[in-house]
Amino acid sequence: MRLSARVDYALRAAAELAAAGGGSPITVGELAKEQEMPPKYLENILLQMRRAGLVRGQRGPEGGYVLARPASEISLADVIRAVDGPLANVRGERPEHVGYTGAAQSLQKVWIALRAAERAILEEVTLEHIASGDLPKKVLELTADPAAWD
Repeated sequence: MRLSARVDYALRAAAELAAAGGGSPITVGELAKEQEMPPKYLENILLQMRRAGLVRGQRGPEGGYVLARPASEISLADVIRAVDGPLANVRGERPEHVGYTGAAQSLQKVWIALRAAERAILEEVTLEHIASGDLPKKVLELTADPAAWD
């Protein structure tokens, strides 16, 4: 699985917003400084997240961003889809729309299984899990295997 810088920044900014608990809005500058990200790039990412209904922006001197829903209701998959589209694709196509012939025919099932495995983690883990550090048991079990780190 390859995550773009855009997704990485979106997830990190969303985690900061989740950790803030929905209180006062956090500015782009504060988010960018806390996570060492370029503010202009982050602003574009937050606009995508706002369009997807994940964050709300507030203008003015007390302005900034807050999560649009509780952190427990926003999965990592929601954030990834908001800024990068579908979780798994093959040459820009959804796996169920890609067909192979001959010896490669089984590849489609592998891509679909890969997407299902990604979903099993990314749709279960929420921003609340990330901000609190209290990850689901399934994630902890997978990361406990030393081979997972290689």
